[in-house]
Amino acid sequence: MAVAVQKITLSASRDIPFNKLVLSQSNVRRVKTGVSIEELAEDIAQRTLLQSLNVRPVLDAEGAETGMFEVPAGGRRYRALELLVKQKRLAKTTPIPCVVREGGIAEEDSLAENIQRVALHPLDQFRAFQALRDKGVGEEEVAARFFVTPAVVKQRLRLAAVSAKLLDVYAEDGMTLEQLMAFAVTSDHVRQEQVWEALSRAYNKEPYAIRRQLIEGAIRASDRRARFVGIGVYEAAGGVVMRDLFQHDDGGWLQDQAMLDRLVAEKLQRQAETLSAEGWKWIAVATDFPYGHSAGLRRLIGETTELTEDERASYDALKAENEALEEQYAEADELPEEIDQRLGEIESALAIFENRPVHYDPAEIVRAGAFVSIDKEGALRIERGFVRPEDETPVEPVEADGEAPQAARAEFPVQRSVISAGGAPNPDAETPEEDDTIRPLSDRLVAELTAHRTVALRDALANKPNVAFQAVLHALCLAAFYKHSSDTCLEITAKNSTFSAQAPGLAETASAVAIETRQASWANILPETPNGLWDALTQLDGERQAALLAHCAALTINVVKEPWNRRPNALAHGDQLARAVNLDMAAAGWTPTVDNYLGRVPKARIIEAVREAKGERSARLIEHLKKTDMAIEAERMLNGTGWLPEPLCLSDIETPTDAQTGEAEALPDFLAEDDDGQAEAEEEQPQIAAAAE
Repeated sequence: MAVAVQKITLSASRDIPFNKLVLSQSNVRRVKTGVSIEELAEDIAQRTLLQSLNVRPVLDAEGAETGMFEVPAGGRRYRALELLVKQKRLAKTTPIPCVVREGGIAEEDSLAENIQRVALHPLDQFRAFQALRDKGVGEEEVAARFFVTPAVVKQRLRLAAVSAKLLDVYAEDGMTLEQLMAFAVTSDHVRQEQVWEALSRAYNKEPYAIRRQLIEGAIRASDRRARFVGIGVYEAAGGVVMRDLFQHDDGGWLQDQAMLDRLVAEKLQRQAETLSAEGWKWIAVATDFPYGHSAGLRRLIGETTELTEDERASYDALKAENEALEEQYAEADELPEEIDQRLGEIESALAIFENRPVHYDPAEIVRAGAFVSIDKEGALRIERGFVRPEDETPVEPVEADGEAPQAARAEFPVQRSVISAGGAPNPDAETPEEDDTIRPLSDRLVAELTAHRTVALRDALANKPNVAFQAVLHALCLAAFYKHSSDTCLEITAKNSTFSAQAPGLAETASAVAIETRQASWANILPETPNGLWDALTQLDGERQAALLAHCAALTINVVKEPWNRRPNALAHGDQLARAVNLDMAAAGWTPTVDNYLGRVPKARIIEAVREAKGERSARLIEHLKKTDMAIEAERMLNGTGWLPEPLCLSDIETPTDAQTGEAEALPDFLAEDDDGQAEAEEEQPQIAAAAE
């Protein structure tokens, strides 16, 4: 005979006036961390109460109901309602939906309500935000309704927009939230799925590795080309910018390099055509020109436009205000925000006054040219007034009356500038063999490294007139008394000595900029033509003559080591000069990077560099990495250590390193080894912690 199943009887529901409710001491939630009554009150005000309170009748000493009800489960909702009553936004007699419990234990009800609650899966939350936006609710409004920032809403919407296949993997716990965040750097679903498929066969599935594969080949928004064109222009042309909403991305990555290069070329061409209206004979256009591109050209000395009376008055007023503010806040540890902002405005205004336009003689313009490029900050760079040797004015015979022939006095016709595109050659990509043998550095890399050393040594010698004097004297004595004029690294000629090796970023190093600035400063002092040079030099005092000699001598230095130009004695002399001027390539600004060294040598050399600078333990920690990851991590580890490759070192000078001083580095989590020697996973720092609640 079948046993009858007892039917379940649910507790009754009643609407009870709020002033008949009191909090129960049986509520098990005592810790209030993370509980925001104010936000819940606002949510109730917007959507009303979405969940009833669990209440029990309050009995008197005889067990009779008093008409009051205590709340053992739902205390947070009760306090939110209480706040609305205090704010007079809710009447104290408003009926509150309640479930009335009579049997059992109050503490058990409170505990069950909290334990049986299942947190919403983050993916459900992402998709819910997506559904709200699809129904016309803006991101700002969604943020206001759920008491989060608009940035959090954007992050969750970005996660909801990841490939549906990957979202399914995440829903089944086949992917971590941090990995999903890494995939959100791009909106290309096909690429996302390709990377995930490749990772399924790979050892390293860490978020940083995912992100690195997705942005491979993209151009950083901080690149000079991107800053020159502008992200808005690039996007308006149909270009895609990948952005990482979960960690600092320095503006993101531009996905279409070909489009960016085209936009750069078009903008530079427009600037060159505008410049051609000034009448220059030629205009060379390039994203970047190699170091020494103007060597052998004569630089015109233009006339700076004088300030008008009104401009002079404004300039003097700004100078006075700047000096007054600096004096007023000279003792302050930190400037007030408005004062700091005002000083910045004054500095910018003064810079405009000081960088006055330069005018050139029209007779010179028609035989001279200009270079149009982009500086390292992404701004347009125009270098005007360079005359090629073949464009110099031929010496004309002088007539008896001392006047030039009529042809020489004729006006120069208006001409169309010849605009040519070009730039620094890109070094061939090197693919050194990957084995444990430390092979000699490639000839190209040695040439590039020693090009850096040449520029730094030039700058150092120019600041040591006494050494420069001896170096020039040494070179002259070699030529006058010996047959070994090649035993000097100075190329004493009537021109700025150039070299073929063009290392990446060489023209923008601190040494190169200092040399260029010094060259321009002397050019403004010396006469425009050689006729008056001797008299001008005679008028300089001994100290200034020595400084000029040092600068000129420095420009002749060449310690570039090239396989086709064997000159060991000259290079040895370069070492002597380096010691004499205390040259330190690390102090001069050279530091090993992926581009200038680490990405150009085999893994064995990378490990050797880290071992020398940081010690054996640090070297072991990167041995398991692939070449690309190893080079990137080694760049971070070597930064600030002063480590130098052998072409940049002096044989008898050692640079102190952390390995020698015993200092240990705090390594990132993903490089810390466990007991089995395997690298631990990198711990990303997600910015959407609330999403996982």
